Amino acid sequence: FDDFRPGQDAVTEALLAGRHVLAVMPTGAGKSLCYQVPALVLGGLTIVVSPLVALMQDQVAALRLAGVAADTINSSLDRDANVAAWRRVAAGQTRLLYLAPERLMTARMLEALARLDIRLIAVDEAHCISQWGPSFRREYKELSRLRDIFPDVPIIALTATA
Repeated sequence: FDDFRPGQDAVTEALLAGRHVLAVMPTGAGKSLCYQVPALVLGGLTIVVSPLVALMQDQVAALRLAGVAADTINSSLDRDANVAAWRRVAAGQTRLLYLAPERLMTARMLEALARLDIRLIAVDEAHCISQWGPSFRREYKELSRLRDIFPDVPIIALTATA
């Protein structure tokens, strides 16, 4: 990229400095790039929390086309595909792992991730935390535990509809 769109540079710099960020930007402003660039710069593994399987699959496909090691583990994939994705994650081959909050916030997944080199956590569509979270998808409310589980990992929450 030759340069950033408005707001992207400030968000990226804050994450690279280790700070938590709330990014409220319009649709099409390039919110995904705000965590994807730091994910590549920081190394290790970035966890991306996304509420929609289709969105996860689109993001992973686009990243792979760009040569970025990205994976998703979700309910639309068969067990073998999910196991293969996890093996790549555990081997350090994946830079960005896309998970639904229901999958992320299980004790088993959190314990497994705690053993890995997590460098960044991104919560996409973060308006779900307050708009639908506790009543619609309770795991969104539980995302607040991520700060305690991964105290030294910067977290970015992104939304266009807050």
